[in-house]
Amino acid sequence: MPRESFEADLTALKERLLHLGAMVADAQQQSVQSLADRDEELARAVIAGDQLVNQAARRIEEQCLFLIASQQPVARDLRTIISISAIASELERMADHAKGIAVLTLRLSDQPLLKPLIDVPRMAEIGRELLQGQLQAFVKGDVETAKRLASRDTEVDQLNEQVFRELLVIMLTDPRTITRATYLMWVAHNLERFADRTTNIGERVAFLMTGEIVELNE
Repeated sequence: MPRESFEADLTALKERLLHLGAMVADAQQQSVQSLADRDEELARAVIAGDQLVNQAARRIEEQCLFLIASQQPVARDLRTIISISAIASELERMADHAKGIAVLTLRLSDQPLLKPLIDVPRMAEIGRELLQGQLQAFVKGDVETAKRLASRDTEVDQLNEQVFRELLVIMLTDPRTITRATYLMWVAHNLERFADRTTNIGERVAFLMTGEIVELNE
């Protein structure tokens, strides 16, 4: 395969990866929106859409394997393909977190919320910002941006802890709220894990540019 054709395949892979990232960001936003609006139809759409994310991620991973087998790339080319495959896998798992929130929405849909949804939407918003930023950092090979974005994961951790504390007080005050509070805790946990995985994407940016496996936010 000529170099120009190989470069075109790499560009196409990156574009597919960005499209997959957009699908995942949309799923996360819609899952939280379904909870805020008590929208069962939207929640079910998120759950059904998870299969499309899985299929898109699988196609990317298969294309990565094909390029490795057929072209035997080395150095940065090989790291690029390996990283694209790894990021696609991370995105698939991030979509699972969105699906998890949608499932919790269905369990909570016929019950009033225990507290206004303020911290949860903020956690979701930051998570999407980190996802989109890390994907752009990967495409540009921008390690410094990847590190800076990874440091923001603590914002989501702090919001998650705040949600946990507030819900714990509610449960202790009224044990009848335990089930609803636990579901909301799991919503926040899914968002916290969603943001954590964006750091893994940032680590792939560092691997791409340096060839070293590093842990951001140790």
